Amino acid sequence: MNPSRRQFLGQCCAAVGTTGLLSQLAQLRAIGAVTSTSSGSMPAVAGAVPSDYKAIVCIFLAGGNDANNLIIPTGSAYNNYATQRSVIAVPSSGLLSITPKTSDGRSWALHPSVTELRALFNSGKCALMANTGTLVEPTNLTQYNAGTVKLPPQLFSHNDQQVQWQSSVPDQPFRTGWGGRTADLLDALNGNSQISMSISLDSFNNFEVGKNVVQYSVSPAGVITFNGSGGRAGSSDLARYNAQKDLYAASNPNLFATAFGGLSGDAIGSSEVLSTTLASAPVLSTVFPANTNASPNKLSDQLKMIAKLISVASTIGVKRQIFFARIGGWDLHADQVDQIDHAMGAHASLLSQVSSAMNAFYNATVELGCADRVTAFTASDFGRTYSSNGAGSDHGWGNHQIVVGGAVKGGDIYGQMPNLTVNGPDDTGRGRWIPTTSVDEYGATIARWFGVSDSNLSIAFPNIGRFQKPNLGFL
Repeated sequence: MNPSRRQFLGQCCAAVGTTGLLSQLAQLRAIGAVTSTSSGSMPAVAGAVPSDYKAIVCIFLAGGNDANNLIIPTGSAYNNYATQRSVIAVPSSGLLSITPKTSDGRSWALHPSVTELRALFNSGKCALMANTGTLVEPTNLTQYNAGTVKLPPQLFSHNDQQVQWQSSVPDQPFRTGWGGRTADLLDALNGNSQISMSISLDSFNNFEVGKNVVQYSVSPAGVITFNGSGGRAGSSDLARYNAQKDLYAASNPNLFATAFGGLSGDAIGSSEVLSTTLASAPVLSTVFPANTNASPNKLSDQLKMIAKLISVASTIGVKRQIFFARIGGWDLHADQVDQIDHAMGAHASLLSQVSSAMNAFYNATVELGCADRVTAFTASDFGRTYSSNGAGSDHGWGNHQIVVGGAVKGGDIYGQMPNLTVNGPDDTGRGRWIPTTSVDEYGATIARWFGVSDSNLSIAFPNIGRFQKPNLGFL
C-alpha cells in the first residue's frame, strides 16, 4: 500500500522519535522568507464571518509565566505573599481587586498591569484557570513524596514542558499536539479549502502537529513566500517561480522527494490563495497596540494578523481554524521587577503586552460579529516558585491561565487555587505547586466547545480518562 504524503511524513516523524524532521519540512513554508501583504480598503462588515464558524487561539507564554504575580491574594493572606515573594512582591496599593463569582473564602486581585483583562473579567468575557499543569495522572503531595505516582518527565525543563503542554501526553514520546489532533478530527468541516485549518503566527510549533493536517505559517506582516519567488506578473522572478512550481509538481520515484515536493507545492498554492484574499480583507477599526522599539508588543502584531485571517474565513471557505501565537521573555530568574517600583519591570511589561493585545483582539472579534465563536487562551511552560531567589523566581509546576472570548463564562476563577503555604499541602518545595487541574482537562474543555464530540475526546486527549473533569465549565 502506498501511503499519502502526509501519512508518510507523520510516520517518518514518529520513526525518528523527535520533532526535528517535521520541523525542517514545516519550515519549507518559511525558508528564506520574504513577506507581502496589502491593507486593502474594504470597511469591516459585522457578520461576514460564517455563522457556524469557530476559532481557537493558543497564546503561548514561552519561558514560564510567574502567574503568582498575576493572581495575588489580598486581605490577611497578603502578608504571607509579601514575605515569601520578598523583592518580587507587588505592592498592595496598586492591585486590581476582583470578585470571582465562586468564592473559596479568600480574596484576590490582579497585577496592576492587566487593566484590560480585569475589565474583561468584570464584564464576564475573561475567565481564569487556576493551578493547571502537566500531569500523567492525578497527584497529591503524599503520592509525590512516596514516589507512588507517575510524574511528567523532566518537570522543570523548558523544552520538555513546552512539548508536554502542547501535546498533553507527557508519558509518551512526542508524536502530535493536541491542537493537531483536534484539527485532524474536525478538518472535514472545512470541505475543500486550500488553506490549512492550523495556522501559526510564530513559525513551527508542537501544538499544531497532526497526522493529517499540516500547520501553515503566516508572518504578522502577511503571507510568507519563497525568497525571490513572489510570482508577480512582469517581475524578474516570475520564471523562477513557475519553474519551482513545475519542479515540485513533477513525479519522482523517491517517496521522500515526492512528499517534499508535494508539501512545498501545497505551500506555494496556499500562499497564492491567501495573498490574494488578504489583499481585499476588510480594514478593522479596532486599534491594536503598536509594536515599536520603545514600546514592544509582538503579540499584538500576531493577534492583529489572526483577526485579519478570521475576517476572510468565508472567502477561503473555512468553518474551523486553530491559531498559534507566541510571546517569549518569561524566564525571569533575575530582574523580574524594577528595583524602585516593584509594580513595574520586565514581568509587568510582559503582562501589559498580553493584556492590551488580548483585549484588542477580543474587540476585533466583536467588530467582526464573531466574538462568541472565537476563544483565545494562554499556555506556558510551567509556573514559578512562590519563594523568590532574590531577584526573580525559578522554575515551578502548576500555573494559572487566561481565557478570553464571547462564549467564555467569565468573571470567575475555575479549578482550585493552591494553598499558598511554602512547604504546605500543595508544595513540592519552594512553592512549586502540584497542579490540581491537568492540561488534558483544560484542553478538553476548549476542544469540546470547538466541536470535538465526547466519543472522540479520548482521541484528542489520550489520557483524559484518568481525570475527573473533561469539562471544566468555563465555556
